[in-house]
This record gives sequence, C-alpha cells and structure tokens, in this order.
Amino acid sequence: MSRVGKYPVNIPAGVTVNLNGLNVKVKGKLGELEYTASDDVNLKLEDNKLWVIPVASETGINRATWGTARARINNLVKGVTEGFSKKLEINGVGYKAAVQGKILKLSLGFSHDVDFEIPAGLKVACATPTNVEITGVDKQVVGQFAAVVRAKRPPEPYKGKGIKYEGEYIIRKEGKKK
Repeated sequence: MSRVGKYPVNIPAGVTVNLNGLNVKVKGKLGELEYTASDDVNLKLEDNKLWVIPVASETGINRATWGTARARINNLVKGVTEGFSKKLEINGVGYKAAVQGKILKLSLGFSHDVDFEIPAGLKVACATPTNVEITGVDKQVVGQFAAVVRAKRPPEPYKGKGIKYEGEYIIRKEGKKK
C-alpha cells in the first residue's frame, strides 16, 4: 500500500500558496492553479510545507483520498514551477501534423484533415511534421489533450502506423502467412 499522503508537499521559493479551508490556490512563475480537497482530509500550512492530514477514521476510502489529495496538490506546485509536457510521435506514410494559430491540424490518412482546437493554457509545438509536443501547467489538461489526439489514430500492431507517446512500445503482431 502506498504511503504518499504522509509526506509533506514542499513549497519552493517563488511559489505562494493560499489556504482557505479545503481550497488551495497556488501561484508561481508559470501561472496560477486551484484545487478543492474533499472533506476526508484536513490541510495545514507551516514552514513552506503543506501537510495533508486524513480525518480521524482511516477507512480504505479515506486513505485513498488522502494520497490523492496530496498528489494533486504536489502536481499544482510542480505545474506552476516547471510545467508538464507530453510528446507524441506520428508514424505512417503521409501522416503529419502542423499548428496553425490555435488549431492543431493532423493528416492521418483520412479523406480529410483532423483539426483540434488547442485548449486555453496549453502550448502545442511541432518541431518536425511527425513530432508534437504539448506543454502546460495543469497535468490533467495536458494528459487529456494528448490522449484525445492519440485516440484519433492509435498505433496499430501490424505496421505500427498511428500516433503514439514518445517512448511507448507497441507490441507487434505477425502478419498473414502464405
């Protein structure tokens, strides 16, 4: 069982944390994020450390909420200091990506281009036509947008064509035998 919740969230210099009951606002050089914890935990701020304390009863759901709340708050602090990024690779003949303003245009072998509107707070860059990098301060938004883009043409197991995360290993299958 994980004991993530028992460690404090360290707050680096340059980051301000405001606690208002169960509402946490974190402000740093990259932006501002907010999170509201559940009633199963209490929050305490002291000496540049934020402690997440479970409510008296330690049932299974309280312990899970305890660790989740601590991890979410830690992601807020990490997001406003460093930010998060996901890299996607596009494999396939004629498959390519381009950013035009606030639109991510993908050519994925369909009869039409697939357009995605880039959510507010995210930056999308295409260093090459086959690499897409998504960056932002909110880990959930970055991951969700990357998952939505990948879902448009997930990698297939025979030739490996499609969109995959950088470093993702695709288990290949053998084709037909004669």
